[in-house]
Amino acid sequence: MPEKHLYEYAVIRLLPRVERGECLNLGVVLYCKSQRFLDVKFSLNESRLKAVYGEIDLMEVGKHLASFKKICRGDKDGGLLASQDTASRFRWLTAKRSTIIQASEVHPGYAISLEGKLEQLFKEMVL
Repeated sequence: MPEKHLYEYAVIRLLPRVERGECLNLGVVLYCKSQRFLDVKFSLNESRLKAVYGEIDLMEVGKHLASFKKICRGDKDGGLLASQDTASRFRWLTAKRSTIIQASEVHPGYAISLEGKLEQLFKEMVL
């Protein structure tokens, strides 16, 4: 029987007006310590975002998400944060902050396929 791995995930949210607390789910970040796995999947549905937040700067949101992805994946051009170990990057990405891109609380689970679980969570939480 395949082994199940303990993972943690958070939903990536857009809060265009932080003071109002309203958000739209854009993606999911998933981390598994035992497998040294950290990945993110997100979608910028422009028509949905414009319908809810007509004045949103989609280019700016895209830049924030690109930085998030670089840090998550440890890309060389992701800056100092991207050079940290996997656990440190996940903890930084899911830390509470008051910016337009935020993470939900961190939730645990078990999965055999981490990539499959990331895809499942993305479909359930974002699409």
